[in-house]
Amino acid sequence: MNIASWLARNGKANPMLPALGHGRRIVATYGELAERTARLAGGLATRLGVRPGDRVVIASKNDPDYVAALYAIWFAGGVAVPVNAKLHAHEIVFSIEDAGAAVVLASKDIAESLAAIAPQCLRHVVSLGGSEWNSLGSSDPVAPAARRPDDMAWLFYTSGTTGRPKGARLSHANLAAMSYAYLAEVDPTAPGDSTLHAAPMSHGAGLYMMAHILRGAINVVPETGGFDAGEVFELSTHWRRMSLFAAPTMVKRMVGAAGDFDPSGLRTIIYGGGPMYVEDAIAALDVFGPRLAQIYGQGETPMTITVLDKAAIAGRDRSNWRAALGSVGRPFGMVEVVVADTDGNPLPAGVSGEVLVRGPTVMSGYWNNEAATAATLKDGWLHTGDIGAVGEDGNLTLMDRSKDVIISGGSNIYPREVEEVLLVHPGIREVSVIGRPDPEWGEVVVAYVVGDAEPGALDTLCLERIARFKRPKEYVFVDALPKNNYGKIVKTTLREMDAGHRAR
Repeated sequence: MNIASWLARNGKANPMLPALGHGRRIVATYGELAERTARLAGGLATRLGVRPGDRVVIASKNDPDYVAALYAIWFAGGVAVPVNAKLHAHEIVFSIEDAGAAVVLASKDIAESLAAIAPQCLRHVVSLGGSEWNSLGSSDPVAPAARRPDDMAWLFYTSGTTGRPKGARLSHANLAAMSYAYLAEVDPTAPGDSTLHAAPMSHGAGLYMMAHILRGAINVVPETGGFDAGEVFELSTHWRRMSLFAAPTMVKRMVGAAGDFDPSGLRTIIYGGGPMYVEDAIAALDVFGPRLAQIYGQGETPMTITVLDKAAIAGRDRSNWRAALGSVGRPFGMVEVVVADTDGNPLPAGVSGEVLVRGPTVMSGYWNNEAATAATLKDGWLHTGDIGAVGEDGNLTLMDRSKDVIISGGSNIYPREVEEVLLVHPGIREVSVIGRPDPEWGEVVVAYVVGDAEPGALDTLCLERIARFKRPKEYVFVDALPKNNYGKIVKTTLREMDAGHRAR
């Protein structure tokens, strides 16, 4: 089983059906996309030496060539390793080295940055759309390589409490199950429908690409390559029954920019990647009507833990409607979800505990990290690290994140990696990073610092070592950090301090 076979099948069965759009233009039919992908895969294999099971990194902003790149890797039997294009080059290098990738397909600017600091394992950096990329596309075509259902297809780099990225091993069967779950319970899709990639294709938007390829829908990349509310509205009037995946902050911006926008061209706005406040959900419902769906998932079981579907969100006449809007919905039919105590025993409704998941979408483990795999996968259950409770109606409400992950604008930020960068400054003795609630971003990064340093110097230090979106929005200088009897910083107390700091 090779997930790329869905593209090959539509290339033969529906060669004239539009497959790929850029702005308002159709740039490839299914026949053309399948042919180009097959040739690129031939080039990856014969010219760059990619063999089945080899990892190939994609480090690119949203681009029409992203679709061909992803599927070319799978046609060749390789493992796609998409990384966030907003990361610093040094952070991308970590994923290259950890994955043991010899080939990177990248946006031009990222390719140039990587060339100066290329790790030893890396043999080729190919700029998407460049001369070498086009040369690969002139190779003899190949059919999708034979792969088993449990062969790895996508190495999804996520992070834990240490901030050190971990690669979740997602198989062809994992991605297929995820796609079936999406089509069955989130967003039934028909040939000719469209999906807009306004969010990074290295994450949620890219994961939903597969379901749309399966159903013969059009994958559309905005000309800006990212999110712009006005562009979303304009494209929804051009493409048929358009859907998009959006972080809650994106949905909120769309609401603010809507004006007299007619949402009839939108099929579904799927939101996730962070909490949506109830009042924000109601405001979005008022503007867009019954077109909103929410998903809860993580890289270890992509997009498929629970779903709050369009009917549940739009069901104002239901007695528990507001409570449902504050939840993340009910488990997908494809998986089992329980809330458990520290020993893994299921807890009754209304009692909070850790969210555990089991099913065909759950990863097989972390790449080259047996200790993390053993800590996360126990007796077949994925331990998410999220704390929640199940209501009598079966909806799961998330209470907190045990791993202290900060979710800002739909992106995960891990405090320790920011802390370690700040501690490089010789004037800083101690630092603790927390997420501060923010009405627009969900959370923003705040650093509590013991020591003496200029905020500008700390900003510069961060920009030299980590992605811009991880930089603290404020540095609060204090005489001491709150600690328990064991000398460990107590972040719950720090958050309480921060609430008081904001109130002053």
